[in-house]
Amino acid sequence: MYPGVHGKEQPDKPAVIMGGSGQVVTYGELDARSNQLAHLWRSAGLRRGDHVAVMMENHPRYFEVVWAALRSGLYITPINSFLSPAEAAYILNDSGAQGLVTSLAKADTVSRLTGDNAAPAVKTRLIMDGTLEEFESYEEAIEAMPADPIDDESMGAAMFYSSGTTGRPKGVKGPLPKSHPADGDPLTRNVGGTYGFNRDMVYLSPAPLYHAAPLVFCYGVQRLGGTAVAMEHFEPASALQLIERYRVTHSQWVPTMFIRMLKLPERKRTRYDLSSHRVAVHAAAPCPVHVKAAMIEWWGPILFEYYAATEGVGSTFVTSEEWLKKPGTVGRCVTGRIHIVDDDGRELQPGEEGIVYFEAAAVRPFEYHNDPEKTAEARLGDWWTTGDVGYVDEDGYLFLTDRKANMIISGGVNIYPREIEDALIQHPAVADVAVFGVPNEDFGEEVKAVVEPADGVTGSPELEQELIDFCRERIARFKCPRSIDFEPQLPRLPTGKLYKRILKERYWADAGRT
Repeated sequence: MYPGVHGKEQPDKPAVIMGGSGQVVTYGELDARSNQLAHLWRSAGLRRGDHVAVMMENHPRYFEVVWAALRSGLYITPINSFLSPAEAAYILNDSGAQGLVTSLAKADTVSRLTGDNAAPAVKTRLIMDGTLEEFESYEEAIEAMPADPIDDESMGAAMFYSSGTTGRPKGVKGPLPKSHPADGDPLTRNVGGTYGFNRDMVYLSPAPLYHAAPLVFCYGVQRLGGTAVAMEHFEPASALQLIERYRVTHSQWVPTMFIRMLKLPERKRTRYDLSSHRVAVHAAAPCPVHVKAAMIEWWGPILFEYYAATEGVGSTFVTSEEWLKKPGTVGRCVTGRIHIVDDDGRELQPGEEGIVYFEAAAVRPFEYHNDPEKTAEARLGDWWTTGDVGYVDEDGYLFLTDRKANMIISGGVNIYPREIEDALIQHPAVADVAVFGVPNEDFGEEVKAVVEPADGVTGSPELEQELIDFCRERIARFKCPRSIDFEPQLPRLPTGKLYKRILKERYWADAGRT
């Protein structure tokens, strides 16, 4: 199924509802408009296997752009709407995108795709909600196009770029599906079976649509004919209100959202009727044990966690009931096969910590676009990794400890920041925290924490010492920060991922190192 079917069978049903404005896009509108854009791209010479991009805020018409590519056999790259012109230009040039759709809200960024930031391959430039030099009005451009499907409909694919939290973003490219958009989709079938997705569901998406999981889950909902409620921006009380208002049945979150909802005053947290809510999926970043335990206590055993990556080499899954028996686990393998490997490529035994690889024989292969060296680095024979570190217990449950790229080596000792961050975030004065290594003449690196204080709290030397002591009560002294700095807001993406690179560069640059 896809909007081409639902647009005929249930044209007036909401395919998308915007959480803030309440604006609705029906299946009839989604079908017609995505057809019109598909025709426009064909008239511009784009054919199966070509590439387009979308750079917009969470916009009610985002999905018609995506579906126009998915039903035209095109690759589409959603670009992080918060990127600078130089960063956006890098992705446009690296992907080879020939078409770009944006909105007036992004005019300041896309208007500067010139000079050093030029993207010369982008011939078709469309802008919604207004006009801009060198861009054609999206609404006027598609209005002249037929609302019926193109003659050669075939399934396209999204080519997402990594968030670039530790370096340049990498495009994750898999082969195009050899199918028609109306054909069954294995991923949608798996998600439907695992989480109970169906035609009657109402799905809350509180995250940015340029990120892989929110977008893939939303268009999975639209394959089935359900309704996606997309928030323009995440706000904890508003998310709870939307569950009540639209009788939301399914949702997906990242741990920072849980933390912010749990820190709401109890009167706000408990005022909404959440009885319709049956499945709350979470992933994207490690969830501190105490946070997930508190969420299960609040919402009941409706939390379902998965561990996967855009690269699609394997995944794990865990229910609330399983997690309560194995706190901290991200579950057992459901696709691929897990191998834990040391730095020498030797496979480790249960309980031993190493790099997480998936043997992905049954999963579609991928490559990092234009980066064969990075592709090779991710591979060990037929096994693939995204750089996460963890261990598997005797029962086959995977526990993640950190990312290899985040590891601090202090005096020859490996220290992983996640354990330290999980300890500090429990302090009521801490709203967010980042831990990483900074230069130390004697030990090479030492542990540094940067804390975003909670509302009404001011950073001070007294609070710094209080937090260090708090950490030492919970984990080994050698792992605890030697010092703590305070920032009004950490550079965390709305997807929950932290741009540690931005923070780290300050300290290493001051030391004359990069």
